[in-house]
Amino acid sequence: QVQLVESGGGLVQAGGSLSLSCAASGRTFETYSMGWFRQAPGKEREFVGAITRSGATTYYADSVKGRFTISRDNAKNTVYLQMNSLKPEDTAIYYCAARPFLKIPIRPGDFGAWGQGTQVTVSS
Repeated sequence: QVQLVESGGGLVQAGGSLSLSCAASGRTFETYSMGWFRQAPGKEREFVGAITRSGATTYYADSVKGRFTISRDNAKNTVYLQMNSLKPEDTAIYYCAARPFLKIPIRPGDFGAWGQGTQVTVSS
C-alpha cells in the first residue's frame, strides 16, 4: 500500500497562490493514478483534481477549473497541486489519494490510500 504525505498548505490572501505537494512512499508510484480532494468544516469531502498514471490526462472539478493545475513527477514520487487565484471558498483541508486506475465519475470513496491532509486557509 502506498503511503502519502501532503505539504505546502498555509494562509494566503484571496487572489494569491499556493502550491501543494504529495510525496508517496515505495517504488510503485507510477502504477497509481492520483487525486486531490478537499473538505471544509461541516461539508463532505469533495473532488478537486486527478491525474492518470502517466500524467497524460487530468481532470478538474468545475469550481477550480482554470485556477488549479495538477501535475506529477514519477521520478520524484510526487504529485502537485498548483492553486492560483484563490478564493475564501477554497478554504479546506486538502488531501491527496491514490488508486490504480481512475474511475469516472471520480469519488472519494473509490480511493483506498490517503494522506493526512494539509490545511489551506484563504482570507478575504
